[in-house]
Amino acid sequence: MTIKQLSVFLENKTGRINEVTKILGKHGINMHAFSMAETTDFGILRLIVSEVDKAVEILRDENFAVMLTDVVCISCPNVAGSLSAILEQLASKEIFIEYMYAFADGDKANVVIRPNDIDKCVEVLGGCDCEMRKF
Repeated sequence: MTIKQLSVFLENKTGRINEVTKILGKHGINMHAFSMAETTDFGILRLIVSEVDKAVEILRDENFAVMLTDVVCISCPNVAGSLSAILEQLASKEIFIEYMYAFADGDKANVVIRPNDIDKCVEVLGGCDCEMRKF
């Protein structure tokens, strides 16, 4: 099972991330997970949100460059070695991880994965000690 992730391209200047969060909050859109990556000139704010289509429309109306990407989100035990075992299974099937980010919630760890082959990744994850997440 895949979910949609928003990638918002931001200039590297003070307050730009806050602008995005204020706009989403004002429209009642919840951010379930996010990650910020930066380069010299710009940053990429990756978001998992409660209302994808609404968020894209609102952010584009506010002149943000937004791209949608399919990703996989899993929940696995929040214990040492759990993620390593899952990643080992993906690597054994030659699935390359372009990027990922994670957050823990008690005894569960939630991991957002962007693989090179999403269908193969979902298939392999079906046999791992994890659950697919859909927000």
